[in-house]
Formats: sequence, C-alpha cells, structure tokens
Amino acid sequence: MKLATYKDGSRDGQLVVVSRDLSTAHYATGIAHKLQQALDDWNFISPQLHDLYVTLNQGKARHAFPFDPAMCMAPLPRAYQWADGSAYINHVELVRAARSSEVPQSFYADPLMYQGGSDDFIGPTDDVMVPSEDFGIDFEAEIAVVTGDVPMSATPEQALDGIRLLMLANDVSLRNLIPAELAKGFGFFQSKPATAFSPVAITPDELGDAWQGGRVHLTLQSTWNGRKVGMCEAGPEMTFHFGQLIAHICKTRNVRAGSIVGSGTVSNKSVEVDGRKEWPKGYSCIAEKRAIETILDGQPSTAFMKFGDTIRIEMKGKDGQSIFGAIDQKIAPLA
Repeated sequence: MKLATYKDGSRDGQLVVVSRDLSTAHYATGIAHKLQQALDDWNFISPQLHDLYVTLNQGKARHAFPFDPAMCMAPLPRAYQWADGSAYINHVELVRAARSSEVPQSFYADPLMYQGGSDDFIGPTDDVMVPSEDFGIDFEAEIAVVTGDVPMSATPEQALDGIRLLMLANDVSLRNLIPAELAKGFGFFQSKPATAFSPVAITPDELGDAWQGGRVHLTLQSTWNGRKVGMCEAGPEMTFHFGQLIAHICKTRNVRAGSIVGSGTVSNKSVEVDGRKEWPKGYSCIAEKRAIETILDGQPSTAFMKFGDTIRIEMKGKDGQSIFGAIDQKIAPLA
C-alpha cells in the first residue's frame, strides 16, 4: 500500500491512497482524513485503505485522479517524534578518518542517534530554504520508517513488528554550524533544519524480498545538479537495522504511533583498485565526498551546495520503477 498527503491549505494536509505505479491517486476522506489518524487506529483503518488501494490498482476507483508529487506534503507533515540514527558505520569511519580520529568501539555496538525537529517537515518538491550559503548546505539521502506503538524495553525483533511505513528522507545538514554545536556537548540543533520526505510512504510488503531483516536491499540514488553522484546499496552495509534503531529508543521510553526513525546517511565501503582506494558507489552526502577527498588528497575540493542547486533522491525497484517517488528539491535563499 502507498500513501501520501496532499496540500489542502491546512497544517496536516489530506490523506490520499496512491497506485503502485504512482500514476493515480484517490482521496481517503471516507476512511481517514490524516495519516496520523490511520496510524493511531492502524488495525481498523489500514484494511480499509488497502481495499481502496486494490481498487485503485485495478483501475476501478470511481474518483481517481492523476497523482502529482508537487501537490505532496511530507507523508507526515508533522510528527510526534523524529529520531535519526547513524546506522551506516562506514559513514562515521570516513568522517573520522578524514580528521585522523578513531571510531570508539562502542559505536559498533550501540547506535548513534539524535532527536530532530518534527514540527515542520517539508514536502518532496518544496524548496530547501536557508538563510545563508555560508552555513555549508548539504543533502543527506536516507531511508526512514514510521512506527506504530512500540513499548518500552521492546527487543529489536519486537520493534520490527511496530514498523508501519517506509519512506525516503533528505535530512538537510548545515555543516559549518555543526562543529560549534557539537563542541557544546548537547548535539545538533540549528545545524539541522527542516527534513524533507518522499512523496509516498509505503507498507513494507511493497518491497517484497527487498525487505529483509529490517533492511532495504535496494539502491538509493542521489542526483546533484543533474549529475548522479550516488548509487549506494542500502542493505548489506547497514550496521544497525531498523528494529535495532527503534529498540535503542525504547530502552527507557515508549515509542508512540507516528514516530519517524531515520537510518542516517546511506554509505558504502571503498574498494582497492591498483593499490588506491575508490568509492564506485558514490556518496549520499557531500560531507562524505569531502572526507574521501581529504583521505586521498589531503584536503577537500568539493564545495557545499549553493543557492539554485538541485538534489534528487530516489529508489527504484528491480523492475526499474520508482518505489517512493522522488525527492526533487532546489536550494533557495530565505526571502
């Protein structure tokens, strides 16, 4: 099942069901007005949404209309929680190696995670508004899940059962603000502006055998200014799967329906070519590209994003069709 939220002038938009091929949609008004409403009563509402989804895919939905990603807000325009992990330890290793810093052993056993702002997400084609280019604007291509209720002390296996939906994320970072914030010892805040999510959120069954062990075994594509810079494999090198990330939150508190948990930047290891390291899968954020340049050449050469730059983040199935629709954004100055 594929779900989206259409802009209607309100804060939370209007829930729509989207066909598997992303060609048509149908308002879910008679079933649930908002996605959060469906998440709060999932066992009762989701079967009704699924029936509409089947009818839509069969071409029998009477009031279907062409699906338009430009009409989409984030699937959850605001959420009770947005917790972003760093599940791909290779990303941490690269960034640390670039500044000649060791990765603590605890990072391999206990996930890194920060609490992001969840009151103001942006849609998949909305501009990324930034006050200044000097902040060091960077995209971060990620996968995220939306949960139902998951109780305190849940195991990773129990936490996996609490996953309701998956989507893609652009977890925008302002790199030049990060060092001073981390030096305070309280983590990210101003350096993490509004996050964008894919046009549609999907139930795990839509992935078929690509959804294994809490990981998505498909390629995440990042295209910066029309040039494909990342074709990163999201499954094999995900150190902590989504069940482990959710269980990390659940150690001391309940996770409530409508919480969003991110994977962190999808990242792949290097390979040796003629005695030199190369990263043939590319990168899912500019900071990683700059870290690679520093490791190879002693200093970074790739600049961060400028006003007018574009970023497209997408994942396609084995049939070549887009699964979530694309995050397709432009960097713009704050008016």
